[in-house]
Amino acid sequence: MRTLVLLPGFMCDNELWRDMVPDLGRLGHLQYGNVYQDDTLEGMARRVLSETPERFVLVGFSMGGFVSRVLTLMAPERVSGVAFVASSAREYTLAERQRRIQGARPGDKPKTAGPGVALGLHPDRERDPVLLERLRGMQRRLGAEVRARQSALIRKDGYADLERITCPSLVVACRQDRLRKLEETERMARHLPKSQFEVIEDCGHMAPLEKPHELAMLLGKWIDSVGL
Repeated sequence: MRTLVLLPGFMCDNELWRDMVPDLGRLGHLQYGNVYQDDTLEGMARRVLSETPERFVLVGFSMGGFVSRVLTLMAPERVSGVAFVASSAREYTLAERQRRIQGARPGDKPKTAGPGVALGLHPDRERDPVLLERLRGMQRRLGAEVRARQSALIRKDGYADLERITCPSLVVACRQDRLRKLEETERMARHLPKSQFEVIEDCGHMAPLEKPHELAMLLGKWIDSVGL
């Protein structure tokens, strides 16, 4: 049976995928990658590989996309296909790392906004109490130690590395993503040799929470189209 390995974003746990489970479960067995105990992308990738089947489809959301790139190059014979959702291969500056270390999270409010606003969501949903609580709940459960480890990640420019990924790939951008420029996500698709590029409309950064059925549909279509 096909296995899908799901890698979440910064300060996100399995709750991130909850609304997608019914749709993704029809595509195969779901396994949630452990990205919580290491403070390097390589360490995260090795841990995921140690806990997964010999062959699988990899789905990386946001930070999980950075891990997916490293993992796929580390063990290309084990990844039958890789999907990058709302991700990037751009190098993070020292200032960006410092903001993360100081506590910035995907659900945090913009500096100019009032309380109860999440920049990671579409502007029309940035005050949605249910989505806000789901974001905050993940952050509370993961806690300060996981935040410190994930904040310490060094994310080097990886666009050239993408050119060495030869398995089928899918790149998904979100039209109203305020945390990830559409151009840097689209650039990933241009560097991947066997890529498909899709855009989810009316969606902020948190696609698995905001547009779970649309995202699952894109993943299913891609898996079918390339015969994974």
